[in-house]
Amino acid sequence: MTSSLLNPDDGPTRNVAKLLAITDALMRRVEQATDEQGAGYAHFQRAILLEEEVRQRTRDLEKTLELLNESNARLSEAMDSERRARADLSNALEAVEEGFALFGPDERLVLFNSRFCGALPDVSDRLHVGMTFDAYIDAVSRSEELDSGREGGAAGWADRRRRLHEREHAIFTVPLRSGAWLQVSEHRTPDGGVAVLQTDVTDMIRIERAERAKLLEDQAQMVRATLNHINQGVAIFDSGARLVGWNRRLGELLTPPMRLVRVGAPFNALCDHIERGAAFDPGFGGRDVRAWVAAPSPRAPMSFDLRLGRDLILAVFTAETPDRGFLMSFTDATAERRAVNALSRANEDLERAVHERTLELEAAVNEAERANETKSRFVAAASHDLLQPLSAAKLFISALEASPLVPRAAKAASRAANALDSVESILGALLDISRLDSGKAEVKREPTPLGPLLARLKDEFAPAARAKGLDLRILPTDAVVNTDPSYMRRIVQNLLANAVRYTQQGGVLVGARRRGGAVRLEVWDTGPGIPEARRSDIFREFHRLEGGGDAAQGLGLGLTIVERACALLGHRLTLRSEVGRGSCFSVEAPLAAGAPEREALHEPAVAASGGLLVLVVEDNAELSAALALQLESWGASVFEARSGAEALALLAETGVSPDALLVDYSLAGGERGVETVASIRAEHGDAPAAIITASPSPEIRAECSRNGLSLIAKPIGERRLADFLMRAR
Repeated sequence: MTSSLLNPDDGPTRNVAKLLAITDALMRRVEQATDEQGAGYAHFQRAILLEEEVRQRTRDLEKTLELLNESNARLSEAMDSERRARADLSNALEAVEEGFALFGPDERLVLFNSRFCGALPDVSDRLHVGMTFDAYIDAVSRSEELDSGREGGAAGWADRRRRLHEREHAIFTVPLRSGAWLQVSEHRTPDGGVAVLQTDVTDMIRIERAERAKLLEDQAQMVRATLNHINQGVAIFDSGARLVGWNRRLGELLTPPMRLVRVGAPFNALCDHIERGAAFDPGFGGRDVRAWVAAPSPRAPMSFDLRLGRDLILAVFTAETPDRGFLMSFTDATAERRAVNALSRANEDLERAVHERTLELEAAVNEAERANETKSRFVAAASHDLLQPLSAAKLFISALEASPLVPRAAKAASRAANALDSVESILGALLDISRLDSGKAEVKREPTPLGPLLARLKDEFAPAARAKGLDLRILPTDAVVNTDPSYMRRIVQNLLANAVRYTQQGGVLVGARRRGGAVRLEVWDTGPGIPEARRSDIFREFHRLEGGGDAAQGLGLGLTIVERACALLGHRLTLRSEVGRGSCFSVEAPLAAGAPEREALHEPAVAASGGLLVLVVEDNAELSAALALQLESWGASVFEARSGAEALALLAETGVSPDALLVDYSLAGGERGVETVASIRAEHGDAPAAIITASPSPEIRAECSRNGLSLIAKPIGERRLADFLMRAR
């Protein structure tokens, strides 16, 4: 019976539903069949990939096995080489004469030879690879072969051995009961292990001890010979105060019995002998010596005297020796003590004589003072009485010179007038000395202008200077000082007279320089100079240096008057001089209250210099001082320096900058003036500067021109210096 998918009796709706259900079922089956076929293909593909991967892994495994076989072969060869090396090392260690052992970084025994601990059989039997170092030390410390006289027993030896083991390198000797000696050398290896070497040094130590014993014997003989040849008696005692050494001189000085002069004799027995026959210093005795011997170390040296009989005096000295023994020396000090006593008596006699002489000198001084006072009164009276007829004589001579005379008479009158002038000058000096010596000179301090005083002195000395061809320059000043005008005039007059008298060529320069609250009046000359050793002589009465001046012009009282007048006024007098170049005498007086701070300038050419601060850098002290004196006379303030470094330090200290620079071209130490100017300008601004040189070569002129510097050639002219200051102004 056939069936049909569609039943006509069902109707269209029912048939459509059936068809839709059939379609859904067929579609599901088709989709299911499609999925099963795709999964199978995927499994096939994965199988192919896995097979290829297995093949690759198999090939890698085969290569790895080949490399492993090759490595095993090489390892086998290395192990064979190591075994051969160990065998060679063992053979080498066995060939050496010393015992050798190596401990690894873990302090365990790695290898050793048969000689290691060979002298200690009870230790060598216990050695084995892997044994710890502590076990090795314990075994050695308990060995019966070690010297039984060692301190601290086995435990003490082991402790000392472990302390040595802590060092990087240790070398020590170990004594054995058999009399043998082992030297143990222990060294750290780079990997932290320890190499131990044992060497039998018995023969070496025996030889060394024999040589040492011989040396000690030789030294002992030398010491005995030395002791027997010295002039002191010597006794040497050990730490138990027993006699161990002495010399013949000891017996000669102390004459002890034989039983006291033998090795081992006690010190107390010798001390008893000394106490019975000698006397100690007062307040000192044998008990003090025994107390020193019994005192604990360290004992300071001790000395005392012993008197034996009426004539012999022994100086005893005791000192401790390094082994806590001591020695005593006995020196015959009889002659020395007698000399000291004689010297003491002589000192007493000398003190008595000095006292008596002092009384005599005091009486003589009083007499001299009375005589000096009498002399001063006489000189004052005589000088005053002589000056009147002297004045009359000068008037007569002056009248005679005004009369018509024959040439011979006129010449004689002129010489008589000069002689009278010299006599008047000498009498005036004697009168000054008399007043200063009497101590009763009256001083009237008052404000004294130096300008008029110096101007009058210039008029007074100009003719004498001109007659000798000297250049006399007295710089103008308006400084006012607090002084006695008559004494100040006398001081400057004598200094000027001395300068003109002793200067044969050149000139004399006088000027005043302010120094704080004082004025220093300076008199410079180009005379012969004064040697340093003779400078104190020139201030002595009636003393003149040889070879200078005319003896008819004075008796050497001028500088004596200057020194005493300065002392009377409290003015500081100084002298600077250089043989062959000249001298400078300076007198420093205080400024008068309300005195002007700057000197007036009288020359229009340099009037513009007032108020300038000029820095002079010159290593020649005389030239620097002369420049400063000239500049200050024109009203400028001056800083002096010997080098560039000193100039910079001076400016830094004062905190000012110069208005103008005067710098020598060649300074000491190779310093160049152009570079010095550059250094100063770098610190203190572009001040006008002039280079001073004695060799104004074209090269130097060009260098100065390049650096914007003026050039002043030596000798320095006033006009050129003034022109530079006016330009700087």
